[in-house]
Amino acid sequence: MQFDIIIIGSGPGGYVAAIRASQLGKKVAVVEKESLGGVCLNWGCIPTKALLKSAQVFNYINHAEEYGIKIGSPDADFPKMISRSRSVADGMSKGVNFLMKKNKITILIIGYREAMTLPVQPKKLVVVGAGAIGVEFAYFYHSIGTEVTVVEFMEQGLLPREDVDISRELGKIYKKAGMNILANSAVENVDISGPQCKVTIKNRKDNTTQVIECDVVLSAAGVSPNTEDIGLEALGIETDRGMIKVDGYCQTNVPGIYAIGDVIPTQALAHVASAEGIVCVEKIAGHHPEPLDYSNIPSCTYCWPEVSSVGMTEAQAKEAGYELKIGKFPFSASGKASASGAKDGFVKVIYDAKYGELLGAHMIGANVTEMIAELVLAKKLESTGMEILKAVHPPPTMSEAVMEATAAAYDEVIHL
Repeated sequence: MQFDIIIIGSGPGGYVAAIRASQLGKKVAVVEKESLGGVCLNWGCIPTKALLKSAQVFNYINHAEEYGIKIGSPDADFPKMISRSRSVADGMSKGVNFLMKKNKITILIIGYREAMTLPVQPKKLVVVGAGAIGVEFAYFYHSIGTEVTVVEFMEQGLLPREDVDISRELGKIYKKAGMNILANSAVENVDISGPQCKVTIKNRKDNTTQVIECDVVLSAAGVSPNTEDIGLEALGIETDRGMIKVDGYCQTNVPGIYAIGDVIPTQALAHVASAEGIVCVEKIAGHHPEPLDYSNIPSCTYCWPEVSSVGMTEAQAKEAGYELKIGKFPFSASGKASASGAKDGFVKVIYDAKYGELLGAHMIGANVTEMIAELVLAKKLESTGMEILKAVHPPPTMSEAVMEATAAAYDEVIHL
C-alpha cells in the first residue's frame, strides 16, 4: 500500500489534516489505535460539553421560578446524563468515520476503548488541578449535588493561566455557590485503604495540613505528550522534555516528518491542532500557508459562567513594557444579561495606549465562548480600540459588552 501522507492519530489535528490533504489531491492513510476523533471527541471536548449542558439544564430547572415558571423539585439522573454524553461522543466519532470514507482516507489499526465513566454519582469529590478540565468537572458535579473541593497548586487559584481578574471572579462565584476552593495548596497523599479516600492537603503559604474524606479523587493536573514507543529515537527526531521540536510549518529536523497538536510545545487545544494540521499539509502540498500566530489563539472554558480569552493578560502586557488602556464592563449593566438572568461576570479589554493595538481580551459570563471570535478577528486584522468602539453593536446582546468595555478604556462609556 502506497500513500503520499500517513498520519498517526485521528484527533482534531490528525483527522482535519487528513481531510485537507485529501482535498489537495493526496492519497492519505490515518493510523489510529483507539476511536476516530481522538481524546477530544471521545473523552474530552465533546462528551464533557454534553455533561455540562445537562448540568446547565438542571440549574435552569432549579431556578425556574425566577423566570415565572412553577415546576416540581427535579432529580438528577446521573446514569442518564453519562449515557447521553457517550451517545453524543459516539455520534461524533461516526461522523468523523463518514468524513474519512467520503474523502477516500484509509484507516489502519482501529480498536475501541471502554467508556471511562463513573457508574454512581459521588457524594463528595476532590478535584486536583483548577485548569479548564478541573473547573469544568467541578462545575458539573457541584451542579448536580456533589460536594466538591478543588485543590490548586498555584496561588492565583481557579484557571491560573487566565487574567487574575477572571480567576478572582470565578473563585468568588464558585465559593458563593458553596464550592470549597483551596488555592496555593498541594495534595501530599491519598489514602485509599478504607471505604473512602483520605486526601492530605498542604497549604503552601502557612504549611498547615488538612485531611478531606471523599468518594472520588479526580486528577486534572494536566496531560503529557503521547510520544513514547513510536520510533522517534530510531529516526533521530529531536525532542525537548518529551515534546517534538518543529519549525513554523510543523516540520521536524527529519525531512518528510511533521508533528502537530499536543506532541509539540504549543497550546494543547483542539483548535490549535486543527489549524496546525491545515498549515502542515498545505506546506507539504507546495502551497504557501502563513505560519500560525500563537499569540492570537482563543482559549475557552465551559464551566458556568463560561470563560474565554485571547492575547496577553494585564500582567503580561505590563511585563512586556506597554503603556495600557484597560476597560471593563460588567454584565450586571447589560440589558440582555439581566433579561437572561445571567448577570455574573464582565468583559475586560487591554489596549496599547500609544497605537490602540488590541493586546488582550478576557471574558467571564454567559455564552462568552461565543463572543471571543470577534476579538480574535479584530486582533488578526490589527484593528484599533477606536475601530472596535465605533463598530456598531446591536442591542440587546451580550456582545454589546465588548463595545462598552472598549468605551470604558477610552473614557467614553455610556451605560456604566
